[in-house]
Amino acid sequence: MQLTTRRLNRATLDRQSLLHRAEADVESAVRGAVALQTQSPVSGYIGLWNRVAGFDPADLDAAYKEGRVLRGNPVRMTLHTVAADEYRTFREATEPSLYAAKLGGRIAAAGITGTEAYELSEALYEALFAAGEVRTARECEAWLADRLDAATAKAVWPGIRQYAPLLRAPGAGPWGFTDKVEYTAAPDKPALRDDEAAEAGLAALILRHIEGFGPVSVADVAQFAMVQRGRVKKALVPLDLELHQGPNGEVLYDLPGAALPDEDVPAPPRLMAMWDNVFLAFHDRARTVPPEYRTTLIRNNGDVLPMLLVDGLAAGVWRTVDGAIEATAFHPLPEDVWAALAEEAKGLAALLADRESDVYRRHHHWWDKLPDAAPDRETVVLAGE
Repeated sequence: MQLTTRRLNRATLDRQSLLHRAEADVESAVRGAVALQTQSPVSGYIGLWNRVAGFDPADLDAAYKEGRVLRGNPVRMTLHTVAADEYRTFREATEPSLYAAKLGGRIAAAGITGTEAYELSEALYEALFAAGEVRTARECEAWLADRLDAATAKAVWPGIRQYAPLLRAPGAGPWGFTDKVEYTAAPDKPALRDDEAAEAGLAALILRHIEGFGPVSVADVAQFAMVQRGRVKKALVPLDLELHQGPNGEVLYDLPGAALPDEDVPAPPRLMAMWDNVFLAFHDRARTVPPEYRTTLIRNNGDVLPMLLVDGLAAGVWRTVDGAIEATAFHPLPEDVWAALAEEAKGLAALLADRESDVYRRHHHWWDKLPDAAPDRETVVLAGE
C-alpha cells in the first residue's frame, strides 16, 4: 500500500496519543511515547500533559523517584525519559554509536584512546556507582583527576559521563530535577562492548520505534536511534513486518495489522514541548514539520522550539511571557483553531503555574530570529495573567 504524508501523519499522531489523550498511567504513557526527550526536564511533563487525560505532574514525580521511569541518554545520544525496563535494551542498541562518538574526539585530543577511556569509564562506574550511590560531576572529575591530572580529567569527563550508563538522579526541583546535576547508576547495567547484545537491542528498539511512531523507513530508524543505516538494514531482515510504500516510493516498515487511520481524521491543536519526538523521530520530518518552517523551528544548534501543532503539523511557536502563554502562528488560522488553542493554553498555564510559570526562558532569543517578513504571521496571548 502506498501511504501519503498525511496518512503517515495521522498514524504517528494516533500512536503518540495526540489524536485523543489516553486514559493511562504515567509509566504506560511514557512507554507509549517510546522515549520522551527531556533535555529540559519540563519537556517530559508537557509531553505527558499533551498525551494523558487528566495528567497530574505529581504522578511523574513519583515515577522518577520510585525508578519506574528513568532519565538518561539511551537513544539519539541525548537525554530521554524511558520506562525503566526499556532503558537497558535501548542503551545496548545504541552502544556502538555512543562508543564511537563519546569516547573519541575531545578524549582523543587529550591523549586518551577509546579503549583507555572505556576502561576508565568502567572503573569509575564500579568505584562510584556500583552500589547505587548518587554523585556530582565534581566528585567524578576528582576521581578521574586522581588517576590522570586535573586538565585531562576535565577533558575526558564530558565523554565518559555521556557514554557510561549513568542516569540523572531526580531531585527537588519544580520539574523533578534541580539545576545541580547529580548522577546515579542504571539499576540493570547494560552490556557494553557486546555485539550480540547490541544487535538484539537494536531489533527490539526498531519494533518499539515502529509501534510508537507509525510506518517508518530505514533512514527514520537510523535518525531516531542515531545508529548506522547498515545496522538497521541488517536488524530488519529477520523481523516479521508489513511493508508499505512511502510518498516518495521508499520502503516503510510496520507491525502486521497495525492501525492506519484515514488521513481525514481530525487532529486537535496542541501546544507541544521543546524537542518533542513527534517532530524528531524521522529522517523525513515533513511528516509533522512543513519543509518551509523546518530551519526556523529546528535550529542548527539542536534546539527544537515549542511548537503549535495544528491539523497535525507544526504551524508556529509558543512561549511564556510574564506568566502568560503567547502563541505565534506562521500562517492564518481559523477562529475555531485559535479558540481550541486558547483552551489548551488554559490547561498548560495551570500546569505551569503550580510549578514554574516561565519555562524555556533561556531559549527566548530565538524569537528575535523568527521570519518577520511573512505578512500572515500573527501573535496572540492565549492565556495567563
